[in-house]
Amino acid sequence: MLTIQAIADRVAGLLVGDPTIVISGIEQIESAQPTQLTFIGSQRYVPLWTRSRASAALVNQDLAVEPGPGRALIRVPNADLAMAEVLGLFATPAPVASTGIHPRAAVDPTASVGEGVSIGPGCYVGPGAQIGAGTCLYANVTVLDHSVVGAQCTLWPGVVVRERCHIGNGCILHPNVAIGADGFGFRPAPDGRGLVKIPQIGTVILGDGVEIGANSCVDRGKFSATSIGAGTKIDNLVQIGHNCRIGRSCVIAACTGIAGSVTLGDGVVVGGCVALKDHITVGSGVRIGGGSSVGADVPPGQTVVGYPAAEHRRTLRQWAALRRLPELLRAARSRGDHGAS
Repeated sequence: MLTIQAIADRVAGLLVGDPTIVISGIEQIESAQPTQLTFIGSQRYVPLWTRSRASAALVNQDLAVEPGPGRALIRVPNADLAMAEVLGLFATPAPVASTGIHPRAAVDPTASVGEGVSIGPGCYVGPGAQIGAGTCLYANVTVLDHSVVGAQCTLWPGVVVRERCHIGNGCILHPNVAIGADGFGFRPAPDGRGLVKIPQIGTVILGDGVEIGANSCVDRGKFSATSIGAGTKIDNLVQIGHNCRIGRSCVIAACTGIAGSVTLGDGVVVGGCVALKDHITVGSGVRIGGGSSVGADVPPGQTVVGYPAAEHRRTLRQWAALRRLPELLRAARSRGDHGAS
């Protein structure tokens, strides 16, 4: 437990209200109970504060909200970022992974294992592979021949890093991530009776600080490398095709599919369930709305939405016009009937 004053000090916020409150945990505003802290990051949540049972809230300093009797607010420039800081205070420790190589792990004698590495039961580290200092491989992780996993990485159970791939420092790969599977390359056979598999002889390179969510896949290049820039964060169930080049500090939400040879610039934000056609370029700073289908190049800095995706203001005008279509059709029919009479 922590006092509300201690939390305010940690996030450098302005405490308003009862300073004696003790906080036992964190919860969303609708479900929070007494002694719990919540957060209010936008105007839409302000009306919920009066009905919430939370004892305190982190709140954006530009929002007009008061604590009320026996409660407290911590005013901060950005409640989302402040909550990220507070969540770390209440986080439970990660599962214990003993330093060293578990007796039921298989590590090839030619593999290089750095100082302070943890390799759990059922892991396999292949010939010539390198595992950097302080990295943790939880149970049943596979790192195949001549791959490199940098320092201070965390690979959760079931991760597979195939041969000759390179994982940067400080990366986090969540359960069942697959790095370096064959790219999806097939062509019709000359006799017209099947498909010819195109060899995929490239690799995958992840920059430092990349985080990839559970069950996501990054395919190896047909030649050269599929690359993910430093600091990029990828959600669960994302597919990144062969020879893609993803920039630095991109955010890619769940169920997105990126076809082969797509280039994303730095700082691109991709909403959930987005589809990107092969061989297109999306410029730096682009934002793509959830559920969009991107079939052509997007200039830097644009926001696009829709199916097919287009500049968001134009798309919103089109959607507004479509909503009026039944009304316009009724009016047109009414004018036609009136003219006939």
